[in-house]
This record gives sequence, C-alpha cells and structure tokens, in this order.
Amino acid sequence: QVQLVESGGGLVQAGGSLRLSCAASGRTFSSYTMAWFRQAPGKEREFVAAILWSTSTTYYADSVKGRFTISRDNAKNTLYLQMNSLKPEDTAVYYCAATRTGVRIRVPREYDYWGQGTQVTVSS
Repeated sequence: QVQLVESGGGLVQAGGSLRLSCAASGRTFSSYTMAWFRQAPGKEREFVAAILWSTSTTYYADSVKGRFTISRDNAKNTLYLQMNSLKPEDTAVYYCAATRTGVRIRVPREYDYWGQGTQVTVSS
C-alpha cells in the first residue's frame, strides 16, 4: 500500500514558477514508477511527466517539455515537479500517482495509487 499526499499548488502569474511535492508513505517507494497527471475542468486527466523506478529515466508530455522537471528523492519518499514558465493553459488540479508496472506510463488506468490533488492556477 502506498499513500500519496501532494502539496505546493497555488496561484501564480504567467511566466512564474511553482514546485509541487508528493509525499509517499510506505517503505517500497523506490520500487514504484511515479508520475504527475493533471485535470482541467471539463477535460480528461492527462499525463504530465513520469520517472521510472528502475532507471530514473524521465518522460514528459510535449506540452510541458523544457518547462517542467520531474525528480524523486527515494531517501525522503518524495516526488517533485518543478514547473517553470507557467502558462494559463497549465491551470489544473495536479495529481501524483504510483505504479509497479512502469509499462504504459502515460495511461492513467495503469496507476494503482493516487493522491488527492493540488490546485495550480496560472493567471494571464
């Protein structure tokens, strides 16, 4: 079992930065592939970024590549998402998620555990 708690969301102007954190419970955090997804009102949940447990290889959605950075600290059981050059279209609830499989990492239903989400609002 893994419990995930996100923090760090808020209101920021376009061009600004935020860093999201996801604190995970459980002693096997390092063996999970972790990801960030987001969901805007009226839209489906979409993949943002993922980091593999085995190699720490990172993957990004095209819409955030070059602006967002995913990282993890296994010693602290914490996942991060550094978001720079934020745009109004980045406004959404951001969720962290965990899976043991690490195969179809861009697909929400592949993930077994989810946090409650944190709101990110970017004003123009």
